[in-house]
Amino acid sequence: MVFRVYVEKKPGFDVEAQQLAGELRTILGLTGLKALRIVNRYDVEGISQELFDQTVPTVFSEPQVDNVAYDLPDFAGAKVFATEFLPGQFDQRADSAAECIQLISQGERPTVRSAKLYALEGELTDADVDTIKHYVINPVEAREASLETKETLKTQVPVPGKVETIAGFNEMDAEAGQKFIDERGLAMDLADLEFCQKYFSEEGREPTITEIKVIDTYWSDHCRHTTFGTELDEVDIDDATVKAAFERYLEMRHELGRDAKPVCLMDMGTIGAKWLKKNGILTGLDESEEINACTVKVKVDVNGENQDWLFLFKNETHNHPTEIEPFGGAATCIGGCIRDPLSGRSYVYQAMRVTGAADPTVPVSETLEGKLPQRKLVTTAAAGYSSYGNQIGLATGQVDEIYHPGYVAKRMEVGAVVAATPADHVRRETPAPGDKIILLGGRTGRDGIGGATGASKAHNVESLELDGAEVQKGNAPVERKLQRLFRRGDACRLIKRCNDFGAGGVSVAVGELADGLFVDLNTVPKKYEGLDGTELAISESQERMAVDVAAEDVDEFLTYAREENLEATVIASVTEDPRMVMTWNGDEIVNLSREFLASNGASKHQTVHVEAQQGYETPWGEGTLAERMNKMVTDLNVASNKGLSERFDSTIGAGTVLMPFGGKRQLTPNMAMVAKLPVFGETTTASAMAWGFNPYIMSKNQFTGAYLSVVESLAKLVAAGFEHEKAYLSFQEYFEKLRDEPERWGKPTAAVLGALMAQVDLGAGAIGGKDSMSGSFEDLDVPPTLISFAVAVGNMKRATSPEFKGADHRIVRIAPRYLADGLTPDKDALLEAFSVIEELTDFHDALAVSTPGYGATAEALFKMTLGNRIGVTLNDSIAVDDLFTPAYGSFIVELADNAKLPAVSNLVEIGEIGTTTSEYAFKAAGETLDLNAVQEAWESGIESVFPYRSKGEDKGKTVETIDFHAPKKTAYTGSSVAKPHVVLPVFPGNNCEYDSAAAFERAGADVTTLIVNNLTPAAVAESTQALVEEINKSQIVMIPGGFSGGDEPDGSAKFITAFFRAPAVTEAVRDLLKNRDGLMLGICNGFQALVKLGLVPYGDIVPMTDACPTLTFNTIGRHQSRLVRTRVASDLSPWLAKTSVGDIHTVAISHGEGRFVASDEVLAQLKANGQIATQYVDEAGTPGMDLDVNPNGSLLAIEGITSPDGRVFGKMGHSERSGNGLYVNVPGNKYQPIFEAGVEYFAA
Repeated sequence: MVFRVYVEKKPGFDVEAQQLAGELRTILGLTGLKALRIVNRYDVEGISQELFDQTVPTVFSEPQVDNVAYDLPDFAGAKVFATEFLPGQFDQRADSAAECIQLISQGERPTVRSAKLYALEGELTDADVDTIKHYVINPVEAREASLETKETLKTQVPVPGKVETIAGFNEMDAEAGQKFIDERGLAMDLADLEFCQKYFSEEGREPTITEIKVIDTYWSDHCRHTTFGTELDEVDIDDATVKAAFERYLEMRHELGRDAKPVCLMDMGTIGAKWLKKNGILTGLDESEEINACTVKVKVDVNGENQDWLFLFKNETHNHPTEIEPFGGAATCIGGCIRDPLSGRSYVYQAMRVTGAADPTVPVSETLEGKLPQRKLVTTAAAGYSSYGNQIGLATGQVDEIYHPGYVAKRMEVGAVVAATPADHVRRETPAPGDKIILLGGRTGRDGIGGATGASKAHNVESLELDGAEVQKGNAPVERKLQRLFRRGDACRLIKRCNDFGAGGVSVAVGELADGLFVDLNTVPKKYEGLDGTELAISESQERMAVDVAAEDVDEFLTYAREENLEATVIASVTEDPRMVMTWNGDEIVNLSREFLASNGASKHQTVHVEAQQGYETPWGEGTLAERMNKMVTDLNVASNKGLSERFDSTIGAGTVLMPFGGKRQLTPNMAMVAKLPVFGETTTASAMAWGFNPYIMSKNQFTGAYLSVVESLAKLVAAGFEHEKAYLSFQEYFEKLRDEPERWGKPTAAVLGALMAQVDLGAGAIGGKDSMSGSFEDLDVPPTLISFAVAVGNMKRATSPEFKGADHRIVRIAPRYLADGLTPDKDALLEAFSVIEELTDFHDALAVSTPGYGATAEALFKMTLGNRIGVTLNDSIAVDDLFTPAYGSFIVELADNAKLPAVSNLVEIGEIGTTTSEYAFKAAGETLDLNAVQEAWESGIESVFPYRSKGEDKGKTVETIDFHAPKKTAYTGSSVAKPHVVLPVFPGNNCEYDSAAAFERAGADVTTLIVNNLTPAAVAESTQALVEEINKSQIVMIPGGFSGGDEPDGSAKFITAFFRAPAVTEAVRDLLKNRDGLMLGICNGFQALVKLGLVPYGDIVPMTDACPTLTFNTIGRHQSRLVRTRVASDLSPWLAKTSVGDIHTVAISHGEGRFVASDEVLAQLKANGQIATQYVDEAGTPGMDLDVNPNGSLLAIEGITSPDGRVFGKMGHSERSGNGLYVNVPGNKYQPIFEAGVEYFAA
């Protein structure tokens, strides 16, 4: 029996429908569209009528915000169509619904399918409807669905036959060989195919199709970096500077004894670090046979003692998948980026996103055929990356999008992460025969089959239709569990070697672990039936790890995995014989020698011609200061991207030292992302990462452009207070398809040589990188791209931010001498300038430091004024041209009153250029600019694509300030408890448990983190029982934040509420609150759970009706993350006993569903009872509805409420994300002592 239900948000809550209607009217120009309704449709099979009835108001809908129908709603004359995911695509909504029902039933997991209905009202032609379908259905992942009911959800899966052996393979001539490559969609060329023919002839047999696909993946550009490994037989250089650099490179090869090695881009890219290491400059490297991320040895102070740690960093692109399916492509970009350091057994704690796009503000009608509109690309990719990063619980410290017309050829989607782990967690041993290989994490489906080879192919219009299965969908809650497991020393110490699953699936991830392997593909866990041996061997399904452990350690390791709610299965063993053998259904379908696989196929050869490099002209060379300033601040590459950046959680992990935007107004972008290392306890050790790249310079001059990428990344690191001598680099190269045109090969050659010279000149080595060499679409090419990522580890107290801190301070410019091109700093001068800044930040003589980039000194100075509304008056000697001339490697510094100007040699120019002023104006060259007007132009530059400010009636709107002084405080009547016990249940998708546990432990509590296991029906029942026992032993239950169940189906906290409504858990909670005077706290996702259970405001678990208050989607229709101010409105609750009514705190928020809604009667009741605990307020302490104050549109600006007696407290703001040295670029009281109050309550 298939049960069907239709669920639609009530008017006022239909944020998604309103947003889409707005897009269709403005972007597609469909002004005839009067109204749009979106209805979610669910089909469920494998449950009883009774269970279905129980799940409709708890899992599929919420009575407060949804209307429910069991038959197709009457859409009265509207045009209606439905969409669904393609079979085999991961559907988080349906998956979460099924898991949720299982939590309620404690039986088998049912089958759920979801679809979305769109009803369009208005004057629309059939062509208009087709345009809308084309806009909302991306054929790569979804299709139009039928409106008919279904008899069953079971699909008839054909049983796959034997794997094909390719008859006549070894005899194919060139023509037949090329035809075979084309028909089978292979990425290899004819030379590789002939190399295979020779091998299989020697083996005396024909290959299976599985072997050919495995080889094709191993040898793809994606896996073996073919382009970078191609031998450059002849290098012809027309440019004197580049020629000198190439000769210097040849000398370095000779010094290192590498004359016999092939000259190739890979050698040019990696020789810098080798040379610096030989010369004693690069010392901290941790080198091993494993293929993880860049790894450096560091000392970290943990709770006062110095420990040996490993610091890891990595950058990754996902350009091709994001171009064709932006949500999944960008999500798996960050997912894949996390997996590399994760496979190094480290904890990933901060990320950066740097993307490249064409202008997203152009009309959709200008979109090229076969392309998605830029606006759709930039917004959907941001939603995908942030959705994954936010769910897995990774703080994103910087988000920048670079706009250049060339990226219309193919989008650039880059993620970069930092990670760390205690050194003693990582053992590195060569796998021995008899070892077992365990597959950990997600199951295998047809995801990303051909992903490596697809990324290595050039693109045309057809590729959008054909590449369906090449794009994977990410499942962040599973990767979160892997992160938890790999943060445990007991589990990590059993792992000899680990590899993450990326391109090539089992064949590569398991295949690279050891020389000899026997893999039984029948043991690989599947998402669904019907996969054949080839698909099992090469599927790129995400969120999986392959680990090598000794046979005697297998059981212990599997136990740890189960404790973290992770599936783990032994799928292979290490063998003596150096061959990779795979069996499926009893047949040997792969048997390849390691030597052959590792050969990387036929060697490739190329000639290179580097053409003469050209000069760069600044785009702001003409006009008055006012004209140039306006043109510059409205340039998409300078304009405010707060509306993009703030959908990424920037504070989870409670380690963020610099917020993405600084000052009391959170408007000045930081120079680098800085975070404390993820220790358990206290540390002052922090890492910084910064990026450098200007596509407009690199398009003209690849050599100088790449050199300046390195200069800019190091200068930003130094501006943020870190030391250049401790810096390491990693590069991201992204170039057009080079074909075999020597001039096209000249571009990356010049760029890599430029970056090499910068490494040698500045003493910082690139110890990692990623290349993507297929940035072409028909005859369009991406701009030559080399992004430099610079990282360093140092004391968090050094962190410096660029916003001006006060008025009447001296502004100083420190600039190196430049070479004849006017762009490149003299190397000795630049190193001296770095040292001067390091000295100033070390002694805190520099209050603010910025280094100019794309928008030159004018951009740097302007952005410094924003955060705290401080103006600038420059000396008369400064000409307008000075402000708009490129000034890479120079610094603008706000000096402390008592600071002296450091002495410098004649290589460096240093001098006062002006002062800061309390008047919010920019005065220079005889002109006075009103900064309010310049700021408005800057804020509105790309706001049409990424909104973040209130418009209309909410702008500046205030609401009543609530003051409630409780006549009688709620007191504890039991016997005193010195160390109260706290239980923190962790559901799949929760991600704030570490921070919450740390906050309670700091406050003196004893904490148990209970992981809810839902791998089997029995495990669900056991978890229920375990939670009941823990609640019975505890004084406090805290429900942490996160995205339980991915906040699906279409609403938050349904996982948690399903679990707490189990009768035994409900009774344990009632006993705690009613009989034992216990306390409950829920933050963010936890607050959502408390409201949807009724624990706030009613103080008990009750059924939900449409009269109950709830938390729903933010009015802005996206995730919001930043710091907000909240004011204590009531002293009723024990949780607020250490604060007073009127206290204002600066608290981190990060949520998509934080809008508190209730009827007027309920609001009046809450106010009268003193249950409104906290309100969102402005700088003056006034509660309001402006987005700047109230991030989600909560009624009465409510941030937190309590139960009638105050013992249950729910709030959206992450009070647990506080600690020493956090958010130093935003003023305010960031410590809210609710955990201490909760603990002290029991000491009565």
